[in-house]
Order: sequence, then structure tokens, then C-alpha cells
Amino acid sequence: MKNLLTEKEINQFQKNGAVFIKGKFDKRWIEKLRNGIDIDINNPSPRFVNHTKDTDLPGYYEDFWTWNLYPEFKDFVFNSPTSKMASELLGASRINLVMDNWFYREAGSKSSAPFHHDITYFDFEGSMCVLWLPLEPVSKEEGIAWIKGSHLWNKLFVRTRFNDGHLVDGQAGVVNGKKYETTPNILQNKDDYEFLQWEFELGDCVFFDMRTLHGNLNEITPKNDVHRYTLRMAKEGSKIEYRGDWAKEEREIMVANGYQNGDDLDGKMFPTLYKES
Repeated sequence: MKNLLTEKEINQFQKNGAVFIKGKFDKRWIEKLRNGIDIDINNPSPRFVNHTKDTDLPGYYEDFWTWNLYPEFKDFVFNSPTSKMASELLGASRINLVMDNWFYREAGSKSSAPFHHDITYFDFEGSMCVLWLPLEPVSKEEGIAWIKGSHLWNKLFVRTRFNDGHLVDGQAGVVNGKKYETTPNILQNKDDYEFLQWEFELGDCVFFDMRTLHGNLNEITPKNDVHRYTLRMAKEGSKIEYRGDWAKEEREIMVANGYQNGDDLDGKMFPTLYKES
């Protein structure tokens, strides 16, 4: 099968921790995902949440592990070019789904995404990447910013909640043999970091390493509704690795499906999306 990405894009991903990919998703995929989010909002999974404390204000909504509940998401997960691109970026012979999720900010919402990296939010360990796909055009200032090279810091940061106030789950220290630190105050020390930001047209996306710090750099209240779809994927050899108590709710779901600490990310919860022929 012909490569979908250039050597330059692959090198940027590996060196910088995030890479902008132009126009890989046609309008059909964008409309399908937006439709799936609308359906999900009206019939949400048990994991659906509004991160905005005051429910009278415009909300910031999220749902995850929804791919097997809504055909729109399942079609994208298995039939879009996403997993092939992930295999090229990770140098993988097999790509497994880790988790899908989406974010929806209503026009006027003042809630935002904290700076964080995905690797410490759940009980996963290995070589993994994330697709970040906006479902409408996005200006550089309105989008997410990624900290260049932060995936190479060899640090783990305690999970920060997306709820208003961005409270931290747990405390810095050693947990299950791993050292966790509090995420540095990025917004108060912007000059200390090099940020990656892009302008997005429909069909554009970013792939980033699960260890790359990212979040909202600018306090901008959207004038229109905002939809984002993300997909976490893993290279062969990735496993379940228990983190702190902050991940216990998601852990309980995996345990209920027969997964334990040390198991491969494979099987019914983590299906194979791509396999080298």
C-alpha cells in the first residue's frame, strides 16, 4: 500500500512530538463525525460529561469510548485513513485502537483545555499517537497549542481535570514505581517554551505523541459551536500499566471487560485497526 505521509512529516512527528497534516479527510468524514456527536449528545454514553460547572452557561462537553456505540464513529475508526497514517508515524506493523473521544464547546463557552499530556490519564503504556481532528475551520489562536519536543522530556505529569478550575487529580510523587510531577505553569511562563500552532481548514489534522504537552494557549470565547474528534492509537507491544487512583474509573471498565495490569492493548476493547500485510 502506498504511503500516505512524507518522510518529512514522519520526521517532524518524531522530532517535535506533533505534526500538521493537510487535507487527508474529505467532507464526508467530517459530516459523519459531526452527525455522530449530535446523536451522542442526545443519547450519551455513561462517560458523557459537561466540564462547565455552571450548567446555565454555554457548556464544554466530552464523551469517550463511544466507537462501538454509534455507527458514525465505528465507520471512521475502521475505514478512514487514520490507522495507516498512525502506522507510518510510529513505524508500526500493527495499530490498535486505544480510545476515541470528542469535545464540543458551545458558542460563548469560557471553559478550556488545560495543558496536559494524554499518557498519564489512563492505564496505558507504550508507543502511542493521537489524532486531533477539528470539524470546522480553526484559526491558530483558537486551536490547541503543542509544546515542541515535550514528548522527549522523559517526564510524567499528574492528571489535570478538564473541569472549570483545572484541579489536579492526586499529588506529585512516586506512584506504582513511577515518578509523577505537577505540570508546570505554562500560561504564566510562555516565553520558556516553543509552541506548535496551525491554521486548519476542513480536512486538516494534527497527529501528536501521547507524551506531548498540549492545551489552550489563548483565552478565546468561541463565537460558534466547536467540535473536535480525537483518536488514540497504539503500536504493537503497548500494554495496560496501572497508574494512580485517578484512573480507577476507567480501570474498572477495563477490568469488567477482562483486562488486567500487563495485558496487551488488543482484543475487544482495543481492536486491530491496521496490520501490515
